Amino acid sequence: MCKILCVSVSGYYKYRRDLGKPSKDDVLSAAMQDILNESPYNDNYGAPRMQLALLQRNLKAGIRRITRIMREHGWLHKPRRKPKGLTHATTEIQEKENLIKQDFSASRPLQKLLTDISQIQCQDGKLYISPILDCYNGEILSLVMRDNMKKELCIDTFNDVTKRYQLDGCILHSDRGSQYTSESF
Repeated sequence: MCKILCVSVSGYYKYRRDLGKPSKDDVLSAAMQDILNESPYNDNYGAPRMQLALLQRNLKAGIRRITRIMREHGWLHKPRRKPKGLTHATTEIQEKENLIKQDFSASRPLQKLLTDISQIQCQDGKLYISPILDCYNGEILSLVMRDNMKKELCIDTFNDVTKRYQLDGCILHSDRGSQYTSESF
């Protein structure tokens, strides 16, 4: 039969031995599916992160092989457009003078302070933090966290600093977003 099919005898017996076994790609794709099912946040894994997750399970595979398998199963997503920032400055405030002019050095404490809002993705939602940082030594003078980025987040951060420090003649620099340019702030 091997002569008719033009197959070597060892090739035929290898085929018979491996007939019921899953292929290496099947084993790898099953492990990938397990990783993706662990958490709803794992569905945005790309090939490099998937490779690291597989290595943690002692499964070694090349990046091109992982990419191919993920593409075949529809697990690769197109990269989303990245936002240009969380806050947007209002037009009348954009016209105001920038007092710091990208000079973030200070010769004494409480001379120049920086603030902004940062977003952290957590398993149960987003967390917004608003720190105030001293340019003199990089010390964080105040830090407030919330599950929203309303103006009260920035107001509470600023009020916390004013309770602890005397800020006469101090410059507070922000990205001039809507929270920092609100009437309340």
